[in-house]
Amino acid sequence: MRIAVTIFLTDETITPTRLARELEERGLAGLYLPEHTHIPVERTTPYPAGGELPREYGRTLDPFVALGQAAAVTERLGLGTGITLVAQHDPIDLAKQVATLDHLSGGRFTLGVGFGWNVEEAADHGVRWRTRRELVRDRMGLMRALWAEEPTPYEGEFGSVRASLAHPKPVQQPRGPVVGPRTLLGGAAGPKLFADVCAYADGWLPIGGRGLSESLPRLRAAWTEAGRDPRALQVVPYAVHPTPGKLAHYADLGIEEVVVQLPPAGEAEVLKALDGLTRYLPGT
Repeated sequence: MRIAVTIFLTDETITPTRLARELEERGLAGLYLPEHTHIPVERTTPYPAGGELPREYGRTLDPFVALGQAAAVTERLGLGTGITLVAQHDPIDLAKQVATLDHLSGGRFTLGVGFGWNVEEAADHGVRWRTRRELVRDRMGLMRALWAEEPTPYEGEFGSVRASLAHPKPVQQPRGPVVGPRTLLGGAAGPKLFADVCAYADGWLPIGGRGLSESLPRLRAAWTEAGRDPRALQVVPYAVHPTPGKLAHYADLGIEEVVVQLPPAGEAEVLKALDGLTRYLPGT
């Protein structure tokens, strides 16, 4: 099983370059970074995990800039977002960022896509909360048009683009309905989410990985019904606190990659956490 990590990198934590080098040297599979452009001080949206919103949420580095630094100092390390708030981006700009990072890293990028939880943050980007899922689906369609090999126009409910010259292209070739880099969709299990996974993603990025024994068969059924290759579905539990039993359970479910949560801390604490993960690596 591949072991990747996620961390809230901030102006107060270990740097992207130091972390990326350490991950690659230890044989860890990837680095996934979250995204928040800002956190409005006055908000009514509760923190999903309960209690006070942790300090690091308002201090996150831009994931594409940080991952660009990580790409420059590594050769094999996977690079991903966990997740990109697609509704909060101009899709033409985002398509260029994604394709550039994937191109410069040699196809190592995974686009984690999410719908967000902070109503006030999204509102500052002009997002209407009730239609954010439809907006994300539309923007993914527009980006697929820009990533297509030939100039391809797109006319959607929320945006459009003319047939355009748009390079570089993502490295990975189209597969089924998916064009672009490896794409994983985050969110809670349910028919709406699974329909979106089947429509424009390579798989699912479930936070924490709870309840997979019940939800995974439903996703696999929806995937097959949508005409997708059953062997191609990827499920990557995200922000996991690992134990040997938990990882063995994931392996029994056919899961091949897990993303482990690191503390949003300075260099010494993060490197100590990495040392603790080495026992989960193959061959150790």
